[in-house]
Amino acid sequence: MNDLKEEKNSSTPAQLGVAPLLAQIEAARERLSKAEQRVADYVLSHPDSIMALPIAALAGAVGVSQPTVARFCMALGFSGFKEFKLRLVQSLAGGVPFVHRDVGIGDPASALVAKVLDRAIAALTRVRSDLDAADLDRAIQLLANAHRIEFYGLGNSGIIAADAQHKFFRLGMPTVAYTDPHIHGMAATLLQPGAAVMAISNTGRTRDLLRSVESARQAGADVVAITASGSPLAKLSTVALCVDVEEDPDVYSPMTSRIAHLAIIDVLAVGVALSRGPELLAKLEKAKQSLRERRVPRHRASS
Repeated sequence: MNDLKEEKNSSTPAQLGVAPLLAQIEAARERLSKAEQRVADYVLSHPDSIMALPIAALAGAVGVSQPTVARFCMALGFSGFKEFKLRLVQSLAGGVPFVHRDVGIGDPASALVAKVLDRAIAALTRVRSDLDAADLDRAIQLLANAHRIEFYGLGNSGIIAADAQHKFFRLGMPTVAYTDPHIHGMAATLLQPGAAVMAISNTGRTRDLLRSVESARQAGADVVAITASGSPLAKLSTVALCVDVEEDPDVYSPMTSRIAHLAIIDVLAVGVALSRGPELLAKLEKAKQSLRERRVPRHRASS
């Protein structure tokens, strides 16, 4: 994982410019120190003015030391303030939407539609920009070559795990989804080399899931994680597909991260299907035929 991180940090400025840095700062805020959070809040509130500020001026405006600003930049994966400013201006110029419009109690239905869908669209745009192609290729190959795939998730992520299993079993692969921590904790210890686990967690810090992933790795299985960058789950996995999106604090049920995770699973399923070649098409056609037989015929509208 460290090697992969170094490869990402060595990307060219043009490649870095497409990434939504403000969204990354928002997502990373919780794991920063209190002083670094103050820097993050200032950047999020005054992104357009940062380029004109030297590090001493920014530190003075925030009320922190210059080393704190430097640590803030390094916590986000940059070598220092200079590289951070360059990435920020590229991100702002790239036009990637940074939607932070939360729903309110008095919002009419039209406003709810705009706010919820705008946030979802922005999240998918960020996933498209942030998803590392090398990590994605590696995850597809691990899943395509696995003799068995188990999907682990808890709570909302458990529902996503079940959806993932529903997609992958159609590809003729032995699959199962576990959402009970006791069950996937035991199942992980019974895995063998050549098996794969897809572990899903928005925060990547759920203890029960981390224990199961540790057991799976000790058993020799590979783990593909869909989680937040820099999280414990990302570090434990064989390959991590990182998603950093902010949730609307006024909506109890996770929405934005769920949509992003489902989209990544769709990409993985399509990638695995393509990698398995033309012989898979006949199996998929049989599955579709079984569904057609269960549907009422569609009547053509009379002219």
